[in-house]
Amino acid sequence: MSPKDVAVRVGQVTAAAIAASAVGSAALLVSEVLLARNRRYAQPELGLAVRAALGPASGAPVRLVLLGDSIALGVGVDRVADTVGGQLARLLAEHDGGGAGGARRRVLLSSVGVAGSRSSDLATQVARALLGERPDVAVILIGTNDATAMRRPGESAVHLAAAVRRLRSAGAEVVVGTCPDLGAVRAIAPPLRQIAGLLGRRTARAQARAGRNAGARVIDLASETGAVFRADPGTYCYDGYHPSADGYRIWAHALLPAVLGAATAATRN
Repeated sequence: MSPKDVAVRVGQVTAAAIAASAVGSAALLVSEVLLARNRRYAQPELGLAVRAALGPASGAPVRLVLLGDSIALGVGVDRVADTVGGQLARLLAEHDGGGAGGARRRVLLSSVGVAGSRSSDLATQVARALLGERPDVAVILIGTNDATAMRRPGESAVHLAAAVRRLRSAGAEVVVGTCPDLGAVRAIAPPLRQIAGLLGRRTARAQARAGRNAGARVIDLASETGAVFRADPGTYCYDGYHPSADGYRIWAHALLPAVLGAATAATRN
């Protein structure tokens, strides 16, 4: 066999190996997608009843409302106090409100989040959030379902920006927590987990730009907390997908500086 024939044969074997590898990888991804879809995931335990009042009864309250997907609703825990909203409200109430003698804040918490929501669903949630008395601080937590459904990041960002502008026009301060680190989710096996992580990062970058341009304070949850979620399985509830009480606590502490700043600005207006 001549050197030319050898080169051709090596090329053919290499191409066949690459094709076989590609077919195998595609089959693996399809099987992982089917497994991920058919897993038993945590369901909402609290319905739309994420409501709480914390802090002293006297004084003007800070009205804190959460919008978004299952994160904003607290799927994965069964007590309001363990949700990200409940933990944020407690931290906000316990923090020095700037009054005489370091008075604590009165915080009225509610959530209009709906499990499974995408950014295109925010318009309805904003309308619900603005019913009755205006919220002082609105926290938007969304993006996971946009990323896993492979929605175009730019399209998702447009819906997010519109929601932020409507809330700001109504006089609310807005905090956006971008798509969390999907590369840490244990319910999804590699290599699908890495692909989900990449999609999540793309969504988060678009959200950060859109949120800031629309007037929101933005917290990059993936960069702020992703390393902890990757290292500690206890940050997820039994389904390996939704956060546990510890996971929500980590997010609450990451969001707290922006929420404190928003609450301070709201009370000055």
